[in-house]
Amino acid sequence: MSSAVIEPLGSGGADVFLGRQPILTANRKIIAYELLFRSEASLSADVVDDVLATSTVIVNMLSEFGLELVLGSEDAFLNVSASLLMSETLELLPPERVILEILEDVPINTQIVERCAALKEMGFRIALDDFLYRPEYDHILPLVDIVKVDLTLTPLKHMAPSLTVLRKHDHIQLLAEKVQNEEEFEAFKKLGFELFQGYFFAQPVILQGKKPQPNQMTLMRIMGMLISDANLQELEEPFKQSPDLSVSLLRLVNSVGISGGRQQEIGSIRQAIAVLGQRQLLRWVQLLLYVSPEAGNASNLMQQVASRARLMELIALKLQSPEPRFSDQAFMVGMLSLVDAVLQVPIEKILNEIGLMEHLKQAILAHEGPLGQLLQLAQEIERTDFEAVRADLHALGISVGDFTAIQLQAMQWAAELNKQAA
Repeated sequence: MSSAVIEPLGSGGADVFLGRQPILTANRKIIAYELLFRSEASLSADVVDDVLATSTVIVNMLSEFGLELVLGSEDAFLNVSASLLMSETLELLPPERVILEILEDVPINTQIVERCAALKEMGFRIALDDFLYRPEYDHILPLVDIVKVDLTLTPLKHMAPSLTVLRKHDHIQLLAEKVQNEEEFEAFKKLGFELFQGYFFAQPVILQGKKPQPNQMTLMRIMGMLISDANLQELEEPFKQSPDLSVSLLRLVNSVGISGGRQQEIGSIRQAIAVLGQRQLLRWVQLLLYVSPEAGNASNLMQQVASRARLMELIALKLQSPEPRFSDQAFMVGMLSLVDAVLQVPIEKILNEIGLMEHLKQAILAHEGPLGQLLQLAQEIERTDFEAVRADLHALGISVGDFTAIQLQAMQWAAELNKQAA
């Protein structure tokens, strides 16, 4: 699978952080990402309008690399301040893919309402951020498609007046923001919320006494053998015992990415493993855990974990560590860091069963060592904790522009992977 080389981003030397948070339906399908941009300067300086300051970079990035690279087939929520809302910059964006999210401090006056009406005519959808009802919203609600309620800012007991007003506008979808766990997801689904933002889907729900399904057990067994550098004869056995996996392996060997478009004559499982190579086979097995039919939340988790693992691998390559197979190990740590959310079994148990090396195990469980530092960095950018990301990048000696370019490559890789798995 190829990834285009992406140059560092910046506008006039000002590097920009990129954050991306998934937005899901009640059926847990990712339909959009909120894109968050922050200039490095704004983290330590008093910037009057950072949204406007970075808008040129936003548009350049989206137009140069394409929304597909950053978003896949999903849409984008984009924060807009009053000044950006009135700016012609927005008109350079594809309206069918972009939801304009009006920040809570934007004054809802005649000028803003008229501008929103014009943008709606162009095909943009309008969302209101951090909604808490005020009478002036009555003028703009007929134009609004989505209302976001931040669960950390508006507790349930203070939400009733806003919900009463919003339910009079049945064209408006309710979006619960910062949903942290399964309980919150279920509670707000019952209240009539249709969209949800947060990484609740990646939080493990551990079921007491649950055992992985047979296919998952076979995958974990193969993974442990690969980690232990098993020989071809040993690797062949679990495939022989699983016809489904054997067929999938043969398809993979003859896929465009592996075969280069040339049909290969394969006479045995052992030959298929040899053609693929143990490094590629290990990656495939790790990914299969996230697309297994038994994993109810697999598609979302695969997108997240693939992007995380590839990001860690690319940073590891850039660091040029003398540690043997450092980038491969970085990929593995990222890939296994969400496996408990799929298998619904404590992660310590999973890592012990596959015989993972102790330093890799501690990187996942306690963020220890250089690999643990990379995992922490990947998790921080997922949470859009830009201050923590900047500190970690400084410690690693990586610029913000280089990091954003690596992010884009990781997103592209994950999007291509998701297309193949669909």
